[in-house]
Amino acid sequence: MAKIIGKELANIPWQEKPQDYPRPVWRYTENPIIDRYAIPTSNSIFNSAVVPFEDGFAGVFRCDSLGVSMDIYAGFSKDAIHWEINHEPIRFEGADPEILNREYRYDPRVCFIEDRYYITWCNGYHGPTIGVAYTFDFKTFVQLENAFLPYNRNGVLFPRKIDGKFAMLSRPSDTGHTPFGDIFYSQSPDLEYWGRHRFVMGTYGGDASAWQSVKIGPGPVPIETDEGWLLIYHGVLRTCSGFVYRMGCALLDLEQPWKVKYRSKYYILGPATDYELRGDVPNVVFPCATLTDSATGRIAIYYGCADTVTGLAFTTIDELMTWMKTNSL
Repeated sequence: MAKIIGKELANIPWQEKPQDYPRPVWRYTENPIIDRYAIPTSNSIFNSAVVPFEDGFAGVFRCDSLGVSMDIYAGFSKDAIHWEINHEPIRFEGADPEILNREYRYDPRVCFIEDRYYITWCNGYHGPTIGVAYTFDFKTFVQLENAFLPYNRNGVLFPRKIDGKFAMLSRPSDTGHTPFGDIFYSQSPDLEYWGRHRFVMGTYGGDASAWQSVKIGPGPVPIETDEGWLLIYHGVLRTCSGFVYRMGCALLDLEQPWKVKYRSKYYILGPATDYELRGDVPNVVFPCATLTDSATGRIAIYYGCADTVTGLAFTTIDELMTWMKTNSL
């Protein structure tokens, strides 16, 4: 049995797997947990990140406004299901006003490393790139330099240094709704200068795993296990009615994370319910965060649904490991 390396989290949200349910990930029965109109000015709240914080939980949420401008907002919860989201977006502090200038911000991830919480997001700077900031309290946020040149999306930090360096997964892209995309690994000594870029994995061209044939991108912060880094990612298929986004998982080597040990042939969750099939962008499940409990191996997955609302799903480390190893590319 695989083990999650990390802290116990006894108050993780949880529902048991339904009897005779054949797949490795199951939905929370009260989904969606965050409605599109959860704050007064929101058109939609989705693709957001949560972490344990103090005696509860904190998060950074993508809230597209009634003007359909894209920004990120902080929020708090006692149970990681019912959220109080600030009504104003995060205002960043920093040394360089050029970097602080906002074009747009969306699809955040949050990662605790050493003594603080780091936020990464798709930041507008002459096109999409990866913004980086940190906070200690989810009230004051200090923005650092963008990690990469445009164009890039889905910047996801690892929760500890690897070979003494900060490490990040990302997906180079273009200016629009990118019709391509592979996952790359990069490292940095200081969170400012990024290099040693390594290819991790790309799309799959055969029909054996067509759900990830157009583009893929890293999802939540990788989960450290005794067998490797468990990566939950999204994959995209182009259909006659547009893109369809689904979730898959892979296992990366602990010390050389650009080396893939297993990768799921079959997706672990795809759009099937009304709130995933219908919305501003139909047919999307988009994972951005997990909560994990090392004692039980439980994993709660937070994901955007149809670019409109936020959903919650459940699995365990053993469910995903078995699924990958039994159905591996």
